[in-house]
Amino acid sequence: MCGIVGYVGEKSAAGVLLDGLRRLEYRGYDSAGIAVHDGEALTIVRAVGKLDNLAQGIQVQDLPGTLGIGHTRWATHGRPSEANAHPHRAGPIALVHNGIIENHLELKFELEREGVTFRSDTDTEIVAHLVHRACLELEATYGEHALLEAVRRALRRIRGSYGLVVTSERLPARFVVAKQSSPMVIGFGDGETLCASDIPALLGYTRRVLILEDGELAELTAQGASIQTLDGQPVKRPIKTVDWSPVQAEKGGYKHFMLKEIFEQPRAIEDTLRGRVELEAGDVVASELGLDPKLTQNITRVYFVACGTSYHASLAGRHWIEQLARLPAQCELASEVRYRGPVFSSTDLVVAVSQSGETADTLAALHEAKRQGARILAVSNVLDSAIPRASHGAFYTHAGPEIGVASTKAFSTQLVAMLLLATYLGRHRGTLSRERSREILESLLRLPKDLRAVLERSDEVLTVARRWHQAKHMLFLGRGLGYPIALEGALKLKEISYAHAEGYAAGEMKHGPIALIDETMPVVVIAPRDANYEKTLSSMQEVRARDGQVIAVATEGDERLAQLSSEVLWIPPVPDWIVPLVAVLPLQLLAYHVADLKGTDVDQPRNLAKTVTVE
Repeated sequence: MCGIVGYVGEKSAAGVLLDGLRRLEYRGYDSAGIAVHDGEALTIVRAVGKLDNLAQGIQVQDLPGTLGIGHTRWATHGRPSEANAHPHRAGPIALVHNGIIENHLELKFELEREGVTFRSDTDTEIVAHLVHRACLELEATYGEHALLEAVRRALRRIRGSYGLVVTSERLPARFVVAKQSSPMVIGFGDGETLCASDIPALLGYTRRVLILEDGELAELTAQGASIQTLDGQPVKRPIKTVDWSPVQAEKGGYKHFMLKEIFEQPRAIEDTLRGRVELEAGDVVASELGLDPKLTQNITRVYFVACGTSYHASLAGRHWIEQLARLPAQCELASEVRYRGPVFSSTDLVVAVSQSGETADTLAALHEAKRQGARILAVSNVLDSAIPRASHGAFYTHAGPEIGVASTKAFSTQLVAMLLLATYLGRHRGTLSRERSREILESLLRLPKDLRAVLERSDEVLTVARRWHQAKHMLFLGRGLGYPIALEGALKLKEISYAHAEGYAAGEMKHGPIALIDETMPVVVIAPRDANYEKTLSSMQEVRARDGQVIAVATEGDERLAQLSSEVLWIPPVPDWIVPLVAVLPLQLLAYHVADLKGTDVDQPRNLAKTVTVE
């Protein structure tokens, strides 16, 4: 989500950094900063808001120097402020970071016991102090390469994801980059070397790039880059030349924005989780949730209002609230509830869910609930949009800008928000033990890895899409938490491929939809090994008995289910409460590949708008 740029060469580093960060503005941000080395000292300038604010600060200070690092930040761990903006500094060390440090609290307590004072609320500053401490121990032995070794040692202490760029005031001509589950690209120019979190930032200076792999770090000088693994093994990989148009560059080389955004979901979820999980306590950080902990005891009902994809996420939220917080919960289409004369009370928590934060029907329902005295919590992806502004609290999903009209990463991060909300309510209402809460939160922190495992099988989904992309009708079935995913899978297919698709609760199939099933009807069944597994298998057998073609979303290794299916889209084994977040990915990919094979406009499907601001 955030933008990173690093530069060493002969040009003015400040100018290169600003230019590169501007090319990453499409990713979204709320603050920015750069650190520039003038040969003697390292100067940091940071600002809240757009890059123009940062540029004004740079003009005032007139930063010289040919080495520097820069960052645009969308607040996740700590609110938007100059203190929380990157780069962060500890002694001579300055660094920028994308990702999430899962064990940041443990490391922070350790550093505080050693006398470290923190100047920000971020997890990133912890890494700066770890590197600084290691440098003090290593400089006499490693000389100018001490920074590389210090970063390596610091990273061995860290659990989580990172795209990291580190510089030192004592090294005016080199810096270090590292990567784990967060993009990092090195660019090779003539007498200059750059790095960035995405290729567009580099294209004004070079098209010769090398993409770092997980578990690698590199030392950059104006003459090039030396790449190693965390274990110190040298890495030799050919440099590639990219030939992208500006639009292709923004798409990161993907054919469509939607496909790029599907593959961004692991990173988006990491950003949604960052700063919100207290794993040791088995709790969710209240200040990042937008909900006063004192109010949780007074809530007697949770009432979701939403439209479209956000409504499907809310259906999963209703399930989690009832299961974990043991509160009555209901979910309503915002476009219907406001005309029904709904009844709200002061003990209701009304959760208004909208990707854009501007959905007109949801905003109108929110105002009616607020008028009747209900407490309003917004779940949105867009900072300071209308729905969060009108609410008592806001839970921002931090998915980053979503260009494709059909929502993907915004939906996944909404699901994460719902599960965090349910966990928080359960813990503070005494219905969820610390141990079970920790299990849920640990599975969420593992989720990006599980999602990457699904995305690695995209070609298998493409093979299924090739067989069925001419189908004119398709049913999607699911039980329990699989039901909202069936609805979402059907919606994605109809939105972008224009095929007729319907989602149903599997138990409802005998109440009508079974009449449609014949040998030409593909039926997608969400059938993981969860609490509803046996009953879902019964629904699949009913489809097979009528010659229907089953496309199953199934847990890896389930041979029994494979025998009942014409096609299988595999997902890794995960706890029941995580299934929706994993099962939706193959359905998003299926919809995408079907639409692409049919040649429809994937990113801007006909008749649809990204933000529905009319009733």
